[in-house]
Amino acid sequence: MKSLLRRASLKTGLALAALTLAGGSWAQSFPQRPVTLMVPYPAGGVSDVIARTVNTALGKHLGQPVVVENLGGVSGAIAAQKTLSAPADGYLLFQGSPNELILSPLANAAVKFKSEDFRLLQMISVAPLAVIARADLPVSNGDELAAYAARMAREGRPLTYASVGPGSFYHFMGEHMSHTLGVPMTHVPYKGAAPAFTDLMGGQVDIFITVFGKAQLEMAQQGRLKFVATLSEERLEGLKQVPTLRESRALKDFSYKIWTGYFVRKDTPEPVVQVLYKALTATLSDPAVRAGLEAQSQQVSRPLSLQEAAQAYTDGTAQFRALAKTIQLQPQ
Repeated sequence: MKSLLRRASLKTGLALAALTLAGGSWAQSFPQRPVTLMVPYPAGGVSDVIARTVNTALGKHLGQPVVVENLGGVSGAIAAQKTLSAPADGYLLFQGSPNELILSPLANAAVKFKSEDFRLLQMISVAPLAVIARADLPVSNGDELAAYAARMAREGRPLTYASVGPGSFYHFMGEHMSHTLGVPMTHVPYKGAAPAFTDLMGGQVDIFITVFGKAQLEMAQQGRLKFVATLSEERLEGLKQVPTLRESRALKDFSYKIWTGYFVRKDTPEPVVQVLYKALTATLSDPAVRAGLEAQSQQVSRPLSLQEAAQAYTDGTAQFRALAKTIQLQPQ
């Protein structure tokens, strides 16, 4: 019996040693080819700009090029599903947010994955939100927006709001505003922010509650768009002339923001996770990356440990699920 136990113990030790060596070898060899950074929206939107601000520096820290791939549709769920369908080898990195990974599965019955299928490696930024309108919308603050929405509803022409797809965070924001004001509003979904802004500038949709960047600020300066209000707690630097919704009576509790992070499949090997995590953390500290993100009105996140990232993702999942229940967001 003692001989059998010794042999079993020896085999276990050898197996653990082999796994340790294999993990170390894997970490040393990864990556051996370019890494793809999956952006779940078409080129031209804020998400795409964030990715192209990050990818070069990230590639430098990984020692391999990082190639941006844009794949829009179903509120980002198509790109998320493609990430899950790829091998869990770290070569496909997903740039995402609660929008694609938490709300989309809650609101769309066709989306079969769960937020728990992904692992957050690092947050990159937190983005303020704003109510951006077509240039000729006759409102300039939250109370005027509320009054206009009520008047349009009475006239049988409900205010229209854009989103990046059914079940998206921006769809949720529009529905939440409609419930808060007690007036019907019409949802107009798009595959991404870029086509939504195109129609907003063309006057084909009234408002878009969304993140924004340098391009949208320039469009507003050119008179092609209008910033009605921000969803921040205080007026933003560079937008001091734009009130917050908190300053209004009708929408005084309407204050939200959203974060962006980098994800892999939850079953990605730990040595690969460590390599990606270290490279992302180093990228987050790169002065050029930070300046580029701040130029897009992004608030750069402080580096998180993997344990902090896991807890933040768990907390975010619980928070957004609770918010979805407040407006009875149901799968469509």
